[in-house]
Amino acid sequence: MADNIPQRYELRLRVHPQELAEVRRAVGARLRLWGREELITPAAMCVTELLSNVHKHAASPDCVLTLENRPRGIRAAVTDTEPSLPVAKEPDFLSECGRGMFLLSKTADEWGTDLHGSGKTVWFTLCAETVDR
Repeated sequence: MADNIPQRYELRLRVHPQELAEVRRAVGARLRLWGREELITPAAMCVTELLSNVHKHAASPDCVLTLENRPRGIRAAVTDTEPSLPVAKEPDFLSECGRGMFLLSKTADEWGTDLHGSGKTVWFTLCAETVDR
């Protein structure tokens, strides 16, 4: 990891579906800067799912996306004001929605939720050595 490049990136957002492509580009740019190119596709997919959940389920579209570069990979988190927890359930493949957290759970090395007084933070980790599993 380069010493002069911040290893934490934070982006305050008001989630709107038309802006998700721009957020994916920002995630890709940050991961490229950190030399984590192999994690761009899975990270962008997982971040998109978390932000889509904010749009669909949270009372407010305001959230914070945090990316951290770690020795073995990255940690990403989305903090919002909705206290209800996401569920990774077996998807109904005939349904138009409901697969996102299942896909995230199969893509990320770990994921979880931390509750706090004003909502929750949903996070995931991706390790460089397990990305091609």
